[in-house]
Amino acid sequence: MNSFGVKFRFTTFGESHGKAIGCIVDGVPAGLRVDEEFIQKELDRRKPGQSSLTTARKEADRVEILSGVFEGFSTGTPIAMVIFNRDQKSKDYSNIKDIFRPGHADFTYWYKYGIRDYRGGGRSSARETAARVAAGAVAKLLLREFNIEVDAAVVEIGGIGCSTIDFEYAKESVIKCGDKEIEKKLIEEVQSAAKEHDSVGGAVLVRAKNVPIGLGEPVYYKLDSKIAEALMSINGAKAVEIGAGVEAAKMRGSQNNDALTKRGFLSNNSGGILGGISNGDEVIAKVWFKPTPSIFKEQLTLNTKGEEVKFKLKGRHDPCVAIRGAVVAESMVALVLADMLLLNTTSKLEYLKRVYKDE
Repeated sequence: MNSFGVKFRFTTFGESHGKAIGCIVDGVPAGLRVDEEFIQKELDRRKPGQSSLTTARKEADRVEILSGVFEGFSTGTPIAMVIFNRDQKSKDYSNIKDIFRPGHADFTYWYKYGIRDYRGGGRSSARETAARVAAGAVAKLLLREFNIEVDAAVVEIGGIGCSTIDFEYAKESVIKCGDKEIEKKLIEEVQSAAKEHDSVGGAVLVRAKNVPIGLGEPVYYKLDSKIAEALMSINGAKAVEIGAGVEAAKMRGSQNNDALTKRGFLSNNSGGILGGISNGDEVIAKVWFKPTPSIFKEQLTLNTKGEEVKFKLKGRHDPCVAIRGAVVAESMVALVLADMLLLNTTSKLEYLKRVYKDE
């Protein structure tokens, strides 16, 4: 499946070393101001080659809007966007043409389809996430109309965690770190892994502010379940927590329950979601990323003939996928919230009457 969402739905296309990648965003209400500069800035936050801590692949990631926008506003028809690949080095992958890279989707794609695009992983490459960020930027423009903000920060790398979370600082951090005091240690951890031709995992915290009460469609389209699905669909994601997450399992009910007062909730162990529906508090989710499987150490694997072989990978790769993954995680949560916002418009008869009432 290459599509996500119900009312606010997007589909991505393209491969890592193909001509282009892109997306089609459907369900955007007519009349939304589509700020192309904002969309480009979102892509710039994710694009490769920005520092020695990410892949050296140089892609401008310039987005072109092909349809769905007229004179700066959405028309209510599908918004198509394309990003042309400019810096492919497919020859770097010639040595793995018949080899399954450990930790990658090579093995499963081959056995599922009987064919695979070995150039950078093709469709399974994290390059596809640039299209998600473009779609997520449109979602953010819609959420902005309702004062809903989504932020993300790297909160752990290589087992070293942040003590405090400053989402504003994370926006300026070279590794999207949410803790100024620990940032240097996290950078050193990434540099150490890269120096040893290895990689390291990490975790990203996503926060959504000003989310109205009532978003989420129980029983099988809960807000928390769709956020988890969205985050788990990102390349390299291995676990998701909502609110207190796994820590909640260590508590008693009296500790985990968020007391409700006239001033609001006294804590937020729920992550802003109760019964699959937003409760008006901040929506909090954490996603954990595995170490990037693309490493430059000699590894044992199989080839397409079923023979055991040893090989060394070539190419340009992120030593820590969580860094650029933070922007993608932010985008995916924004896309879920945009979808839920539209779905909620039919939850009450009075909402429909406001639209169709006699003038």
